[in-house]
Amino acid sequence: MQRRQSSKTPKQPLQGHHENQTDLSAWRKGGRIDPGKSVQNIQSPNDQKNDSKQDSLEQALSYFAKVQDRVSLKNNSVLQKHLTTVESIALQRGLPPEGFDVLLNVALSGKLADTVNTRLLKSLVPASVIPETSVISSVSWLCVSKCSGNIQLLFLRWLITVFDFIDRKEQLHALYGFFFSFLQDEKMCPYVCHLLYLLTRKESVKPFRIRRLLDLQAKMGMQSHLQALLSLYKLFCPELVTITLPGKMKKWNTQLIIPASSTNKNNLEENREKNHVDLYSTSESFPVEQLQTFPQLLQNIHCLEFPSQMGSVLTNPLLLHYMNCIKDESVYLRLYYWMGQTLQEECTWCVADNNQYEEEFKDFLETVYKTECFLQEGFSSCEEFLYKSLPLWDGFCCRSQILKLVSWIPLSSSSEMKSHLYDPLAQLFFTSSLYFKCSVLETLKELLQNWLNWHMIHLDSEFESEVYSLNTTLSGLVNVVAELIHFVGWISTVALRLENNATFLLYFILDFYETVCDMYLRYNLPLLIMPPAGVFYPALLSMDSVSLNQLCYIMYRYRTNLVAAKENELSKKKTLQFKFSSQIYQEYNQYIIAMVGCLWTSRAFQKDIHPQGLRMDDELLKKTAVQEFRTSFNIVYHPAMMGYAVLFLQQAWPDDTTFDLSLIKGKRWNWYLEYLYAQGLKGLKVFIESSINRVSQASHSKAGNVQV
Repeated sequence: MQRRQSSKTPKQPLQGHHENQTDLSAWRKGGRIDPGKSVQNIQSPNDQKNDSKQDSLEQALSYFAKVQDRVSLKNNSVLQKHLTTVESIALQRGLPPEGFDVLLNVALSGKLADTVNTRLLKSLVPASVIPETSVISSVSWLCVSKCSGNIQLLFLRWLITVFDFIDRKEQLHALYGFFFSFLQDEKMCPYVCHLLYLLTRKESVKPFRIRRLLDLQAKMGMQSHLQALLSLYKLFCPELVTITLPGKMKKWNTQLIIPASSTNKNNLEENREKNHVDLYSTSESFPVEQLQTFPQLLQNIHCLEFPSQMGSVLTNPLLLHYMNCIKDESVYLRLYYWMGQTLQEECTWCVADNNQYEEEFKDFLETVYKTECFLQEGFSSCEEFLYKSLPLWDGFCCRSQILKLVSWIPLSSSSEMKSHLYDPLAQLFFTSSLYFKCSVLETLKELLQNWLNWHMIHLDSEFESEVYSLNTTLSGLVNVVAELIHFVGWISTVALRLENNATFLLYFILDFYETVCDMYLRYNLPLLIMPPAGVFYPALLSMDSVSLNQLCYIMYRYRTNLVAAKENELSKKKTLQFKFSSQIYQEYNQYIIAMVGCLWTSRAFQKDIHPQGLRMDDELLKKTAVQEFRTSFNIVYHPAMMGYAVLFLQQAWPDDTTFDLSLIKGKRWNWYLEYLYAQGLKGLKVFIESSINRVSQASHSKAGNVQV
């Protein structure tokens, strides 16, 4: 991009102090700004201990201030020494205000190599504040094309990062149009948008700027940074920005009443009449740095000055409470935009040269996840990031953090979920380890629970129709949840075949269906879906008692939910009528017949008519040469139960070493059941008590005499 040329010459540094600047002696003590004192006025043992660092920094600043010609870092021990001094002191203590004028001027003047300028800009960490005059002076270097494009980008990123540390911003606001002109540079455009976002006031919104942004959007496509700035413009001047912008805004609780503050007494009576506090009725502001306690938040919530650096919000519970309470869409717009940009720029597998920052990226993802848990709401910027990055993800880098973020994906349409989430996850799922498969299943269970919890929170709201319109209708929610359950059923069936019905995998699959089986009663969602045959039968025939017990509990809860649904359907007391199809009842009955045949009546191979069930012709069973095959499957002989049966005989009759399992019948059958219940098989207990009716005392002597 061509810049306007200027005859600008470097200013001589350190010729005057800004009124808010600190001197080096105050910096040396690590104290606050005190422009009225000088080096001669302040002396202490701490000063003397740091004299060497003080002298080194003064020498370094003096050196950089005197640089005239282009200097190379190679074989230049003096430059290397002073550069190292600045870096070490900046990271340990931060730099004093007067150092920024020198270092910014030399870094942007083009007199040093880009490697040196990069290191200098990355070292500009403030100890207290950054003088606005230093920033304005450095901005003027952008007009003369002395520094490279990469250094310009790095300077803008630094300016955004330290925005809150600039002592004043009036002159920066006056340069709004200057920064706006840099939008034409495609590489700088995202960062310029971010800076403009921080600087935008209502008076900044002009029709010609809106037209320029719309032209750029038509040229570049729907870019998130342009959308964010247009969204902010529309927030300030909705009559000027008439286009519809995509985006998911927070679902505000319109019934929220914020208590009046003692500092806002003038409007107290008016606020009582309005039943809420006018949050913008006062010009006072409460600096966020002073916010330490929750009572402080309540007292100053009407005049809290929100920080420009949105990253600081994520680790501050009080500010997160503020975000949940205050109705200020610009705060959420800024957070979504900043987070989306940061996620995309720092993603280690999307940016080739970013691998060295993987640990930092992990920490950032972890912070975002904890914030979502705190707010009990997923961020749309995280959803967009996941949809863009999952197709490129190897399933290994930042695995735990990525899967955690997946569990907080907000509700969206089925078509988006399939193409952007399910398809890339399935490719990784089938080609990865057993542990990864279990992690994905755990994540999808948490995603389902978060959706169901969201539904429960808003179900009884007086504004239910308004809330659902922001995301999906109730029928749309049912469809999205059903698609997730069917997806999990499909990948679970395939995974069990790939992993030879591994017990560890089966546990996570059944854990998912523990949520599914109770959706109607626990979450008041009119939906029940049975597990596929590829999941049910491996669990029924599992040699592990934990899996079998889990399946029994799940089938018990399915029965409870289906009975409640049938009763509600018959009584017609429900305002919202969702009638379950007969297919769900048929599938349930077929599964129950198979379970009772395997666990009680020893008819596993006769009555199960499911296409993928256990039914076998007598001729085929005879060819197996299994003696008494008709009684080879019940609660005693089931592979998962035989261990308990042997232990029962051993404890009941320790002198009998024959371990004849056929002895467990009649009264011993009842004792055996009590023994199983005492071992913690509660799922088996509730299933037998709910699904099997032992109609008479005579049935105690014949295990097969039951009614299902």
